[in-house]
Amino acid sequence: MEKIYDLIIIGGGPGGIGSAVEAKVLGLGEVLLIEKTENHSHTIRKFYKDQKRVDKDWQGQTVVLEGNVDFFDGTKESTLDYFDALLDDEKIDTRFNCAVEKVEKHENLFYVSSGCGIDKAKNVIISIGRMGKPNKPSYKIPPSLKTKINFNLERCGSGEKVLIVGGGDSAVEYACELSSCNEVTLNYRREILSRPNPTNQNMIREYSDKNAVTLKLGVDIAGLENEHGKVKVNFTDGTELYDRVIYAIGGTTPKDFLKSCGITLDERGEPIFDENYESEVKGLYIAGDIAFKSGGSIAIALNHGFRIVNHILNKEK
Repeated sequence: MEKIYDLIIIGGGPGGIGSAVEAKVLGLGEVLLIEKTENHSHTIRKFYKDQKRVDKDWQGQTVVLEGNVDFFDGTKESTLDYFDALLDDEKIDTRFNCAVEKVEKHENLFYVSSGCGIDKAKNVIISIGRMGKPNKPSYKIPPSLKTKINFNLERCGSGEKVLIVGGGDSAVEYACELSSCNEVTLNYRREILSRPNPTNQNMIREYSDKNAVTLKLGVDIAGLENEHGKVKVNFTDGTELYDRVIYAIGGTTPKDFLKSCGITLDERGEPIFDENYESEVKGLYIAGDIAFKSGGSIAIALNHGFRIVNHILNKEK
């Protein structure tokens, strides 16, 4: 007989892993997790620097874990190891290197089309990240500066004059990380860094106080130019030359993919879902990064999975 899954999860990040573990522990039935890259937690692997702190609580908010995943403070490496163990221990049916193209509902079943074929499921959770496509500035980046512009720490060297653009946790962590061997300036258009968590706010304050990082706050950027191979940054209060500019200004919701899955978006391009994280298509849920309006939390994403699986089980009673 043709296999019909009780639940297919699209995305192998914390929200997807949490959903898969809860489904297995709570006895939902046949579960499949599909991830487009070669391993789980792609955002953590690519965008978190080595030994980056990973805290259960987020931006000063204490997060109470509701489900069966006992997440704890650690580092990038310990978090990845823990998720490895969860997938192995619960014997989660996973399919990596498999990009989902669309999700369609016919009668009471979802048809999940991917490069691996078509799978059928009674319920689907979309738990994909925003950072696969990082936000870019509104002004044009000259093509000749392509090798001088970053959206993460890849290709960063030492002995450079570096400008970090952004006001969140990643921007602060990038600035502090690179300051040991570079001349670093952190630029944010607002006058106060209010978005980073308390630990990072204290850290950037310390680095600024000892002149390890220069803060350029309350100043916006009008555009970039190439000046003899360096990046000429046209600030609203003047210009300055840098060897490298790194943008840490978040990621964009993958609108086209969500639309191809039948997800309705609001006027800002954000997915519409109810208090149970269920979209306007019954049985189709949103979890993880794309369920956050701004910023993300691993612990809260894990709670998404617990709540969604319980909602599915309660509907089946």
